[in-house]
Amino acid sequence: MKLNLSMLVVFSSVVGYVIVPELKVEFKSVILLLLGGILVTAAANASNEILERDTDKLMKRTMNRPLPDTRMSVIEAIIFSAITLVLGLIILYSFNIKSALLALFCYVLYTFIYTPLKRISPISVLVGAIPGSLPCLIGWVAATNHMGSLAAWTLFIIQFFWQFPHFWAIAWIGHEDYEKAGMKMLPSKGKVGQFTASQCVLYSAILIPLSALPMVVGLGGFISVIGLLLGGCWMLYKSILFLKDNSDSNARQVMFASFVYLPLVLITLVVDKYV
Repeated sequence: MKLNLSMLVVFSSVVGYVIVPELKVEFKSVILLLLGGILVTAAANASNEILERDTDKLMKRTMNRPLPDTRMSVIEAIIFSAITLVLGLIILYSFNIKSALLALFCYVLYTFIYTPLKRISPISVLVGAIPGSLPCLIGWVAATNHMGSLAAWTLFIIQFFWQFPHFWAIAWIGHEDYEKAGMKMLPSKGKVGQFTASQCVLYSAILIPLSALPMVVGLGGFISVIGLLLGGCWMLYKSILFLKDNSDSNARQVMFASFVYLPLVLITLVVDKYV
């Protein structure tokens, strides 16, 4: 399931639900959304591991997963993925069909397009950023049954641009592993030059003006602006250090900054609405 990753993704979905203006949040609905999101995300992550079981054997960070370590058979993994996907979609359908269809779209895009594309081109990071950012929109749609406003897409836009320095920092640190598995995750050819770091700087810089977006569309006030601005400036600062010195330690600092940024954004938006 990749549980840690799944919980962060699902948390963004729940936040997308509870920050809807004038929504009367019910505890039962939040629990159902949480459960549906966990199940669909688990199906996507398990399907990813089924497709990558041979390459996972080649990488230190993945060789002990259940499939490459032969603790689980492929058939068992397929059954697990099918059950979690169906149950998750049924739960989301109980909100409305649009949220279930969005979740299914995420599953298909992540599993059958992003996953094989990782071995073909670095553009996979761009493709993967879409299903990685849609869960927050799923939460909004579950609450409102529509996605036609800028407010609905606000969290998606912020999370979309956040993913590039996040993933490229991870890809830089794990480049040797990825290279052994034939995965092309960095935006440049190999772990050379400053192109990767400059891209981290670019996308981190974009996050700074985006800090005002929630307030512009009526989803937040000064609390969220300050939280997003501080997080964006911290990401940019760490990316600039990475640009000055393309070391693994500086890439790791960008990665850690990205781990802080997204929960900070989500929490400040919730605090802004209810405080």
